[in-house]
Amino acid sequence: MGDRSSVRRTTRAHAPPGPAAAPGAQGRRRRPLTRERIVAAALALVDDGGLAGLSFRRLGAKLGCEAMSLYHHFPGKQHLLDALVDHAIASIEMPPAGPDPVERLVRAAYAYRAMARRHPRLFPLVGLHRLNTPTGVRFIEAVLALTEAVVGDRERSARGFRALGYYLMGAALDETSGYALGPSAAEPVDDAYIAEHCPRLAAAAPYFGQAHWDRTFALGLAALIDGMRSAPR
Repeated sequence: MGDRSSVRRTTRAHAPPGPAAAPGAQGRRRRPLTRERIVAAALALVDDGGLAGLSFRRLGAKLGCEAMSLYHHFPGKQHLLDALVDHAIASIEMPPAGPDPVERLVRAAYAYRAMARRHPRLFPLVGLHRLNTPTGVRFIEAVLALTEAVVGDRERSARGFRALGYYLMGAALDETSGYALGPSAAEPVDDAYIAEHCPRLAAAAPYFGQAHWDRTFALGLAALIDGMRSAPR
């Protein structure tokens, strides 16, 4: 009789290969679906196509899973949107403790503006959100502490906080989706019309451009904080 071990080795050597794994399937098995992955993918969709482009179907396709799988982590789209807002708010780098309360408030304002610039297509949602999640109310509490350190009492701190919010939301919306980016008239006037009928606008227009946004933002913020500090008690 022949060597049976040799026959077994030959059989194994010529056995047909098993079915090939689907591309990316092993990678997906190694990376479980988590809230963090879902939020990161959703944020990428919004950054690329705006809030209108976000759906559970598209999100599932991006993550390589069925849309229904997402509902195990987020009961509905509003819960996902809340998580996106929380992610944006949590990314704001609040200033460390220090002796200069005005400088700390200024740094917080610039950090908020930087968040809006990082996510311009998400910011309209962030700016109008009530921030009534744990992450949101903790952020409000932190900024109230900064304004109170600047102005010295609770009522003026509350009013200063609201005024700061008006300024930051307006500035951020203007810089991310407003001036020169928002909707225009069906038949906008041309430069010749402006030069003839609106000489002050023609002279001011160069200073409205992006190259001047930093100086304009600094001017408005300084005026606002000076007003907060000098307002009567």
